[in-house]
This record gives sequence, C-alpha cells and structure tokens, in this order.
Amino acid sequence: MKTIIPLGKLIAIGGNEDKGTYPNPRTRRKYYLNFFELGILKRIVLETGKLDPRIEVITTASMIPEEVGPVYTGSYAMLNCLNVGIMDIRTPADARQPEYLERLLAADVVMFSGGNQSRLREMFGDTEFLTNMTRRYFAEPNFVIAGTSAGAMAMSQLMIRGGSVPDALLKGAVKMGTGLGLLPAAIIDSHFVKRGRFGRLIESVALHPKLIGIGLGEDTGVLITEGNLVETIGSNLVIILDGHHIQHNNAAAAKKGTVLSIENVTMHVLAKGNVYDMRERKFYVSKEAQVTHSAQPVAAAPSSPVA
Repeated sequence: MKTIIPLGKLIAIGGNEDKGTYPNPRTRRKYYLNFFELGILKRIVLETGKLDPRIEVITTASMIPEEVGPVYTGSYAMLNCLNVGIMDIRTPADARQPEYLERLLAADVVMFSGGNQSRLREMFGDTEFLTNMTRRYFAEPNFVIAGTSAGAMAMSQLMIRGGSVPDALLKGAVKMGTGLGLLPAAIIDSHFVKRGRFGRLIESVALHPKLIGIGLGEDTGVLITEGNLVETIGSNLVIILDGHHIQHNNAAAAKKGTVLSIENVTMHVLAKGNVYDMRERKFYVSKEAQVTHSAQPVAAAPSSPVA
C-alpha cells in the first residue's frame, strides 16, 4: 500500500512552563508566552506564504482560555498579524458548530494551545472538524497546523497522556492514549529537558519501537514537512529517539513498577537548523545537506558479466 505524503506542515513547539493549568486553583500566575521566541511565531507565518495569514488559535486544551487567547493575539500583533481568531471550543458539540467549521476552512494556520492533551482528543475525535483539518493538511501545501506543549503532543497518532518523572524507566511510568492522528510515525513529548522526561519517552519508544520519539526542549520547536522531515527551529534542542535497532527489550513483558531493560536505543541531539529524516532514520546538519543527499542519484547495481 502506497503511503500518502501530506503536503501541509506541522509545527510542534516544546513550551517553557505548564500552559493552561494551575497546580492550585487559588494560585495566580502571570501567563507568559516567552517559550515562543518570536522567531518561532515568525516561522509559522512564513510557512503560509502570506504576509497576513488568517490564524485560528484553539484554546480547548487550556483551563484558562480567557487568559490564553489575548496572549496569542497580542504576540501575533507584534508581528503585524492582526487577522487572528480564538476558538474556545469546550465540548464536542462546540466542535460541530457550523461557525467553527467555516472558520477552519478559511484559516491558513490552526494553532493549538497548551494545557491537557487528552482534552483535544476528547473534543475533536471522530468529528467533522478533525476530518476537514486532516484533509486540508494532506492536500494543501501552505496549510499549517501548529501546537505548543499539549497541542504538540496531541499531533501524533499514539500520544503520551502523562507519566511520572520520578518513576521514569519503571514499567508503567508513561501513560499512552490516542492523539489526533496527524503524525503516525512519531511520538512527541514536550518540556523535555527541564522536566527530565527522557525516561517516559524511552519507555514509549521501547513499547513501540517502530515509532520515532521526538522530545522537544523549551523555547524550541520542529517544522515537520512531508510527514517525515523534522527541522529544528527555536533556541534550544530537540532529542530524537530511534528504537528500530533495539535488541534486548523487556518493556512489553515486564511487570508494572519493575525496571526496564533496553539495549541499543539510538539518540540524536538536534540544534537549530538540524534535520532528521524519520523514514530513512538519518541526521543532517542542515536542510541544504538533506536536499543535496536526496538529489544524489542512486548507484546502479553492477551488471552481471556476460558469459
């Protein structure tokens, strides 16, 4: 069966602090957008090919949408992007409203805020909204789907719902679920370095070694094109975990709470501008290096000698 290559673009952003949720309802914090680094927002706009694209921000994952929305509109305004709308979709019924479907079809960018990634699947799973967004992603070259933190993690088909960092690399420390299905080849985790989430991404890859693990550092994102090529954007780093060459692996058989034993997980560290090809499982120092490599002719097999 031939794989359909999406023409659209995904931009997944790692975040900086927990966006959209407070550990204590009585606690008030100022909501910062400093993890975006305006350079990442600029890249989102650039990838549409338009000077003033229509941007729709979906605050569904957040528990404080009334604070999140104005931060996005204000940040885009600093880039002279004033054509920004906020979709505060709180229920599956909201996601089915004709108004939101019409706005989706008119948008150049759909951007998911941070918060709780499970809410995104709960609200959009099996809806016409998700079907149309996915269709546009596969069919339209300049259509951009962006997401930060929870919004990035929900892009994958198999999604990390949560997990205990103190119990990292003990069986069951990571909780998996179903995401939005835009990126079937990978599993995404966010806040990767500062929150010490190596363990839960390693367990995810050990349980599903055919998938590529993408750990997003803070102030950092990835631009994913063709559903395959991962380019690092932003100021920090991205970790790639490849389990295709795992040999010994007790992740499936181990009892809950016991230590994992995994041999030969491959790791790559990507800085700004580096590219990783998930299909070929190759690292490139730049997009230019990847394009040059792809353009090289495949060497023909030597011909058999004539008797």
